[in-house]
Amino acid sequence: MEKITSVHNEKIKKWTLLHKKKYRDESGLFLVEGEHLIEEALKAGCVRAILFDQTCPFAFEHLIQVTPEIMRKLSANVSDVHLIAVCAQTQKEPLYRRRAVLLDGVQDPGNLGTIIRTAVSFGYDAVICSKTCADLYNEKTIRSTQGAFFHIPLIRTELVDALKELQKDGFVISATALDSSVPLQSIDASEKMAFVFGNEGQGVSEEIQRLSDQRVRIEMDGFESLNVAVAAGIIMYRFQ
Repeated sequence: MEKITSVHNEKIKKWTLLHKKKYRDESGLFLVEGEHLIEEALKAGCVRAILFDQTCPFAFEHLIQVTPEIMRKLSANVSDVHLIAVCAQTQKEPLYRRRAVLLDGVQDPGNLGTIIRTAVSFGYDAVICSKTCADLYNEKTIRSTQGAFFHIPLIRTELVDALKELQKDGFVISATALDSSVPLQSIDASEKMAFVFGNEGQGVSEEIQRLSDQRVRIEMDGFESLNVAVAAGIIMYRFQ
């Protein structure tokens, strides 16, 4: 078992940089904190090293004992963290069967993570993110998925291309929109369905709305719009 005692250790300095998207993208690595998330990451086979400063509940080939000072340097949390895993960015190949979610510029990592968690809960095949969405490997995104992050294909791509490919495969695409849209309750379930949810302020872009097969809105009484993660949860549940 390896031991590191200095915050100036080269490995520690490199892993500390993983708090920034630039270095996550360059290295293909990211950090995961806490026993539950590390357990899910181990199931997914993406863990490369586990660091701990007290005890480690995992039997893993690359364990590194560090000091509390190092743990505080690596952690993105305010509260004490005693387990951190260095993980590799891996992408599950999507197998589109019946349901998919497309996200057009969702900016808040908490919203992104909550949508991913909901998609897993309701049996969706994949979450497809535009390149303007929040970073999938942001610590807040991963934490808000509560481990679901590791159990569904997550794709970051040009949304127009993904939408067209799904349509070729027989998917009916429904974009959420307030204007020129049909009520959710009026939509019948199709064998293959995909739903587009948009940016917290601007919603789904006009281009994506135009390319979609239909525009849908959630019927509300007394308020104009919902948080994007709440809206996604309602629609995903309706057509799970």
